[in-house]
Amino acid sequence: MKKSVTIIILLVIIIAFGGSMYYLYQKNSEDPVIYETEELATKTIVKKTVATGSILPLEEVLIKPNISGVIDEVYVEGGDYVKSGDLLAKIKVVPNLNALNDARNAIDDARINLDDQKRNYERQLSIFNKGVISQADLDRAQVTYDQAKQAYRAANKRFDIVNTGTTSGFKNAANTLIRATVSGMVLDVPVEVGNQVIESNNFNEGTTIAAIADVEKMIFEGKVDESEVGKIAENLPLEITVGAIEDKVFDAVLDYIAPKGKEENGAIQFEIKGTLKKKDTTFIRAGLSANASIILAKVDSVLAIKEALVQFDDDTKKPYVEIQTGEQQFERKDIELGVSDGIFVEVKSGLAKSDKIKIWNGTSPEEEG
Repeated sequence: MKKSVTIIILLVIIIAFGGSMYYLYQKNSEDPVIYETEELATKTIVKKTVATGSILPLEEVLIKPNISGVIDEVYVEGGDYVKSGDLLAKIKVVPNLNALNDARNAIDDARINLDDQKRNYERQLSIFNKGVISQADLDRAQVTYDQAKQAYRAANKRFDIVNTGTTSGFKNAANTLIRATVSGMVLDVPVEVGNQVIESNNFNEGTTIAAIADVEKMIFEGKVDESEVGKIAENLPLEITVGAIEDKVFDAVLDYIAPKGKEENGAIQFEIKGTLKKKDTTFIRAGLSANASIILAKVDSVLAIKEALVQFDDDTKKPYVEIQTGEQQFERKDIELGVSDGIFVEVKSGLAKSDKIKIWNGTSPEEEG
């Protein structure tokens, strides 16, 4: 019995010893992990954020009438260049019946007063010739008579203005003729012949006859998310790309950031504006959609490595890499980082151009084959 137990124990020991030796053999026979390296590169790194928006004129002037009526003629169309004072359209007045009736009654009252003053003047002249009244009395009658004639003429002119929008002696200043108030390109003419228009006054914006702007002075107007607005500041450079214009980048300067955001689709958006610096003759149409790359930081021709090669110390949280010192031998080097574009990062100090950086995802010889 004792002999059987001894044999079993010996067998167990032999099996355990054999298994251990086999495990160690297998472990030692595994191919070692091979780490590849990568060298530093000279890069221009740009850190930026992107805003979407559109291209708009810096100043767009809406031309509105100061009299109500119906469009009789239109002399321009979108795309035309005009100068201040050029004729844009003509309005035919549709008189208000109450105003027309009041103007006609004013003519009748002025005529009655004129006839009365005429008779009075003739009487005064007759008795003056007889030596009954003085020259001063006659002069007063003359002045009153002249004032009555002037009032009658004014009443007739008011009637013409109410009825037609103009009167004799004021053809060039007639408010039925709509003229450009600024020079520039006509962007839009939203009215046609026969359309009724409303005058611009304190209670109504009035109907727009035409929109005019200087297309040489354009701005980018867009929006950025609240998560990005803290990164930007006024006077930062912009690079504008317009979807409808291929292979063109327009420089601009960020000159406005809205102090208050607006909620859109559950997110807070802040409006931004940037003035374009046009250096060529490329025509940019107002309203085109565009993207603006806001340049937060930029460095030219600096040493850079891929961000994926950088590790961070668990305790100090400072960045470091491992550089090759021999065949599959590496040592740690602490580094100072600069501007990053999300792929490459600037290396300010800690590395030389000739250093070879360890790529952390090592491969085995079988994987390489």
